[in-house]
Amino acid sequence: MASALRNSGVLAALGAAALFGAGTPIAKAFLSDTGPLMFAGLLYLGAGIGLGIWRLVRRLPKAHLVRKELGWLIGAVVCGGVLAPGLLMVGLTHMPATGASLLLNAEAVFTALIAWLVFRENIGRKVAFGMLCIVAGAAVLSWPGTADFGSGWPILAVLSACLLWAVDNNLTRNVNSVDATWIAMVKGIIAGSTNVALAFVFGEEIPALRIIASGMVLGLFAYGVSLVLFVIALRGVGAARAGAYYSVAPFIGAIVAIAFFGEAVTIQIALAGGLMAVGTWLHLTESHSHFHPHSLIEHEHEHFPDTEHRHGH
Repeated sequence: MASALRNSGVLAALGAAALFGAGTPIAKAFLSDTGPLMFAGLLYLGAGIGLGIWRLVRRLPKAHLVRKELGWLIGAVVCGGVLAPGLLMVGLTHMPATGASLLLNAEAVFTALIAWLVFRENIGRKVAFGMLCIVAGAAVLSWPGTADFGSGWPILAVLSACLLWAVDNNLTRNVNSVDATWIAMVKGIIAGSTNVALAFVFGEEIPALRIIASGMVLGLFAYGVSLVLFVIALRGVGAARAGAYYSVAPFIGAIVAIAFFGEAVTIQIALAGGLMAVGTWLHLTESHSHFHPHSLIEHEHEHFPDTEHRHGH
């Protein structure tokens, strides 16, 4: 049972990574025709409305959120839905999709650090060293002196989005009373509406119909379905390990940007990508065997039951 749960969590995280990773360079292709806040709103509205329609078609039962989980959900929506997408779109507007995609590796680092420091998830040596490799790669990408990256504020915007999504990941893991599609739907509708409203406040105009349709379809898969899969992964393997498996997303984004959008592979990109690849490999190959107590809650996360892995509940 534990093995099946672990495997489904791993596959869900990898599926979420593939969808979100490919969506990043595709989103950049539309940013020349619309504002960053407007497009962020369209992405999340597409996710929320699309999943809402899917729930109606499937006639899924009404969700009943436990009151104690409301604060976790609100925090997740604000951090990961309202603030992070707009920051990513702003960063994408002013830097190549390849570099922005690779910088998204920072989300795995921030997710693991918050899971370790705040929620007391175990972090092994491999994960710790993997974090250092990913941070080193981010430092290489952020190093001044290349025309591709321009000023440092777009990089700061992307890293800020990563930090906010990491907070979102750790908050969402505590929302267990409702199914993943409901969480993604609510986050999409609230975050999408807020970002569109902010776009109007800052003077952004309504884009052409094809941009609206494309953004909402892209959002359904890259943000909606991806988020559903990631919530499943959070429940299956925990925030730190879900973030580790999810860290393949930036490489998928970089590959799409290079293969389909003709972005150049610079020495800086290659070196940073190599460091981050080592870090990701260390995360993916880390094992989980230790003694730890849990508070008295229902929970699902990765376990390898053996004589050295005992629990006090």
